[in-house]
Amino acid sequence: MLQKILIANRGEIAVRIIRTCAEMGILAVAVYADADRHALHVKKADEAHSLGEDPLAGYLNPHKLVNLALETGCDAIHPGYGFLSENAEFAEICRDRGIRFIGPAPETIRAMGDKTRARAAMQAAGVPVVPGSEGNLVSVEEALALAERIGYPVMLKATSGGGGRGIRRCENADELRRNFKRVVSEATKAFGSADVFLEKCIVDPRHIEVQILADRHGNVIHLFERDCSIQRRNQKLIEIAPSPQLSEEQRRTVCELAVKAARAVGYENAGTVEFLFDRDGNFYFMEMNTRIQVEHTITEAITGIDIVEEQIRIASGLPLRYRQDEVAKRGYAIQFRINAEDPRNDFLPSFGRITRYYAPGGPGVRTDTAIYTGYDIPPHYDSMIAKLIVWALDWESTLARGRRALDDMEISGIKTTRTYYRQILQAEAFRDARFDTGFVERHPELLQYSEKRHKAHIATALAAAIAAHAGL
Repeated sequence: MLQKILIANRGEIAVRIIRTCAEMGILAVAVYADADRHALHVKKADEAHSLGEDPLAGYLNPHKLVNLALETGCDAIHPGYGFLSENAEFAEICRDRGIRFIGPAPETIRAMGDKTRARAAMQAAGVPVVPGSEGNLVSVEEALALAERIGYPVMLKATSGGGGRGIRRCENADELRRNFKRVVSEATKAFGSADVFLEKCIVDPRHIEVQILADRHGNVIHLFERDCSIQRRNQKLIEIAPSPQLSEEQRRTVCELAVKAARAVGYENAGTVEFLFDRDGNFYFMEMNTRIQVEHTITEAITGIDIVEEQIRIASGLPLRYRQDEVAKRGYAIQFRINAEDPRNDFLPSFGRITRYYAPGGPGVRTDTAIYTGYDIPPHYDSMIAKLIVWALDWESTLARGRRALDDMEISGIKTTRTYYRQILQAEAFRDARFDTGFVERHPELLQYSEKRHKAHIATALAAAIAAHAGL
């Protein structure tokens, strides 16, 4: 078993990994840039080391991170998500220097990070893919000819893309011409590669992803699926496990496809296979994420399996503890990404000091975060500051628990997406589990909300608490 792990990340995912390390008796080493010197993951780790003044450079320097892991006596690095988590060079440097990388092999990361190679691998394995280019596009003329053949709308995508970036939907030839250079430019700037490819656009799909675990002994299992259809501009906002939109037969189909995909590439560790689910009930492979996902929490809620613990056990060389028939799901779970953004102002980022923070609790409620009262949210990183997770035995109860937990939560001093999510839970289509990736754009009326009722609710609760205290 691994003894000491450097966590090459920050924020809530670093805190979450530290907690599992503590339960497993493993020492956790945190890293931080100066902007993060007061962050919770720095306070929670067994030891913490500075990466310097630059808010990003240290988190993105694989040699510096591996050297630090060796200097501090670590035998492994957990990359979390984002930053270098899907960087094949980072995994390769770890292997060359004798440090265990808690994730798949660099060859797998490289193959799955290249979307055209991933498509080819899935086609060879018999996993359905969206109709599109066989490889990278060489010119806008090639893109136009292919789009004419498969039909509009189409999606232009960065081959090395991820996180919803480097993607453009094109309704006609004029839009395809205009967007081609834009996507190439975005791909070059964001991912260091100008390669792009084209796919048929699946109109109003549902975004379904499957959590898998695989060890080096040839064992591969799934932990059921998640529905990530509630998103804005290809960025997920709310995730649900299992999907309330799938039948048991559809669930079995997509989970079997995910296991087949993982086996086809010799996958090891935790990963996620993402699919588009169209109106006709067809699943199409979209991509494989070779890391832990932000929304792993809801899979943990319905299965009772600590995915980070399984990652560490697999990286230690141990076989999976579960056979597929031993993995069961129970109830529903929803995760709300609490972002420091103002939804009513085009989701403008809202950074600054948190003057009051109150985390909801009670049965079936979990909050993963790295914020606290008095914490200054730095402007250099992703806007997600907390994840609120609720679980209950049935869909209606899960919705009710979500509403209550969102009402209980308070984050003052900045704008957040909390109240907006409360509006989504009240929408009839969401309650009836009738939604797809276009839900947010089709319901702009949900942005017409007020914070006043919630503030009055908090004020009433505080007044009651003060009165009760005075009466003692």
